[in-house]
Amino acid sequence: MAVITDYISLSTKGRRDVIDITSQIQDIISAGKIKSGIAVAFSPGSTGAITTIEYEPGLKKDIDQFLERLIPYGGNYHHHNTWQDDNGAAHLQAAMIGPSVSVPIIDGALSLGTWQQVVFIDCDTRPRTRKVIVQILY
Repeated sequence: MAVITDYISLSTKGRRDVIDITSQIQDIISAGKIKSGIAVAFSPGSTGAITTIEYEPGLKKDIDQFLERLIPYGGNYHHHNTWQDDNGAAHLQAAMIGPSVSVPIIDGALSLGTWQQVVFIDCDTRPRTRKVIVQILY
């Protein structure tokens, strides 16, 4: 088994900014001429998350509203007392979604459903520069 490691750089707006990273992952697969394997996208850091969704404006709003109802930014979190900051909700939101996804590669392409894309969600309370680690195992 061989491994390719690459990175996707992102500038985010924070506050549950949702960014489609599917094409960047596919570009890494294509550049490596990978026909079969597994693509793993991982977000280092504790306020970013990666998942799959149908990337469309309505669902992006639904995710924002759902997470705000479940884990609101304005809540009182012990994390705020520990670090004197305001992003306790961001840590909890990212932990709930998770930091990574794995997608099979078949015939040189990510094996996603018709309306399924890989997205990065920045749950932090401020804009950030992020790096997503992409590893291809083949």
